[in-house]
Amino acid sequence: MSGDAGLWCDRLVRGLAQHEFDLYALSRSRQQEDAGWVPLPEQISRVRTAPLWTAEDDEVAYGRRGRRRFTECYGELAGALCAAPDTAAEDASAHQADRFGSALYGLAELAREEGGLVGALRSDTAVRTLERACRAPGALRTAREARVPDLLTVTAHLERALRPLSLDWYGDDGLGAADLCHATAGGPAALPGLLARHFADVPLLVTEYGVQLRSHYLALGPDAAAPAVRALLAAFHGRLATEVYRRAAILTPGNAHTRRWQERCGADRTRIRTVHPGMDASRFAEVGESPDRADPDTLVWVGRVEPAKDLVSLLHAFAEVRREAPKARLRIVGAPAGPEGPAYLRHCRALAAQLFPDEAEGVHAVGDNPVSFEEIGGPEAPTLPDAYAGGSVVVLSSVVEGFPISLVEAMFCGRATVSTDVGAVVEVVGGTGLVVPPRNPRALAEACVALLHDPERRERLGAASRARALELFTVEQNIAAFHGIYLEIVSRCPVRRVVLDEAGAPLPFAAPAEAHVPVRWTGPTAHVLTRGVPGWAAGGPVRATPLAAPEGAR
Repeated sequence: MSGDAGLWCDRLVRGLAQHEFDLYALSRSRQQEDAGWVPLPEQISRVRTAPLWTAEDDEVAYGRRGRRRFTECYGELAGALCAAPDTAAEDASAHQADRFGSALYGLAELAREEGGLVGALRSDTAVRTLERACRAPGALRTAREARVPDLLTVTAHLERALRPLSLDWYGDDGLGAADLCHATAGGPAALPGLLARHFADVPLLVTEYGVQLRSHYLALGPDAAAPAVRALLAAFHGRLATEVYRRAAILTPGNAHTRRWQERCGADRTRIRTVHPGMDASRFAEVGESPDRADPDTLVWVGRVEPAKDLVSLLHAFAEVRREAPKARLRIVGAPAGPEGPAYLRHCRALAAQLFPDEAEGVHAVGDNPVSFEEIGGPEAPTLPDAYAGGSVVVLSSVVEGFPISLVEAMFCGRATVSTDVGAVVEVVGGTGLVVPPRNPRALAEACVALLHDPERRERLGAASRARALELFTVEQNIAAFHGIYLEIVSRCPVRRVVLDEAGAPLPFAAPAEAHVPVRWTGPTAHVLTRGVPGWAAGGPVRATPLAAPEGAR
C-alpha cells in the first residue's frame, strides 16, 4: 500500500488501544524492507514478517507419497484454472470454485506436513502437471495454445503467489491463537488469513481499498504477456478472489466501486460493509477554516504524475478555460510516479509550453506561462495543505481511479471540486462538487469556467464538501466502524479451543471468565520485537486481531 491510504492500517491499530494485536506482514520488494523501522504501539505484542518478492529453496525432499499428493493437488489446481466455462450447467462455477479451494487447501496441508512447498512448486513436475491440464479435453482454447515458455512463466508466477502456503504461521502459537484475522488486502496477501480459517477455524475479515483482481487485469495487458499466460493467470487470480470472498466472515470494501467487484466475484452482499478509508483531517483544518486564502482565478491539480491522471486532457481543457477566463491560472502540484511518470511529466511540460507560449506584456517584460509545475516542498507549495490553499477550485482529471485521496483532501480544505466520473469519485463527492465524463476536455473546461465565474457557488460547494468529508472520511469514523465489526465477528464466530491437560484429557474450565474482560490480569505482555517494526510492515496486513477484547476476543 502507498500514499495516505497506506497509513490506514497503522492508524487503525494505534486507534484501537483496547485491543491487542499480532502483526503478520508480507513484503513485496526489497525497497519496502529497506525503508526502515517504526516504533511499535503498546497494543502490538508480536510482529512476524515474510518476503513475497524472494524465496530460497526450502530443500524439502518429498517421498513417493508426498510427490503423488503434490501431483494430485497441483493437477486439480491447474485443472480448475484451465477448465473452460460451462454455460449450460448452472452450478459449474460453484463446482470449479470448490475444486480450486480443495486443491489450494490440499497443497497447504502438504506444505504443513512436509515443511515447505517452494521446491515442489518450482519443479519440473509442476510444469508437466500444468501442461497436462492445458492439453486436457475441455480446457480453454487459449490454454491449449500455451507453449513451453508460457508454461514456465505461469509456473513461476504461481510459485510466487503461493509462497504464503509454506509459512510456519498457522500453528496454535501463531495465527491459530487469534480470535480474528484481519487481512488488509485481497489476493495472495489474504492467503494467511484464509489458511488460518481452514486450519484453526479463525474468522476472517478482509478489507480492500483497491481491488487486487482489477489491479492484476490492468497490469497484465496485451503487451505484457502472451494470451495463454494472461488467460491462466487471470483464471488463478479470479479463483483466488472468489475463494477469499466466499470464506470471509465480513468484507469491508472502501467504496461502492470495490464492492461491485466483490459482488461480481461471488461475495455475499449480506456480509459486505462499506467502510471508507480514514484520513487525518487535522492537518487541513487551518486551510479549511480559512477559505479566503484561495486565489479566485487559480485551478489546482494535486497528485501523482502518471498517464492514468490524464493531465493531457486537463491541459487541453485549460486552453478552453483561458478563452473564457483570460486571468485563469493552473497549478499542477505533484511528482512523477511509476516507470512512465518521468517521461509523461516531460510530455506534459512540452504540451503546456506549446499551448501557452510565454507572452510578455511589453518589450522589457518577462513572459509568464499560466501553467506551473511544482512539487511539494517548493517555495509555492511547501506543504500539501498549502498546495490546496493556492487555488479556489481543485480539479481531478483521471481516467482510472480507485478511492480519490486527493479529492478528499481538497474537501477537507473546503475547496470546490471538478472531477471526472471514474472509480469512487461520485460516491466521495456526493452532491458537493461537479462531475464530468472522463477524456472530455470540453466538459471539464465548462465546469471549471462555471465555478470560476460564480464565487458564491464555489463557497457554497466548498463548505458542503468540507462538512461531508468530516462526516464520512475521518480516522475517527474508520476506527469506530472497525471496532464494531471486530466485536460483531467475535460474537457471531467465537473460536472455541479445547485445552488439554498433561494426560491429554480436556479441561473444560481452563479459560476462566476473567479472560474475556478487556484487562490484563497477569501484567503487560512481553513484546517479541522491542526495537520497532519495519516501515513496510506498519502499512502491511494485520493478521491477528483483536486480542484482549470483550466477548472473548483475545
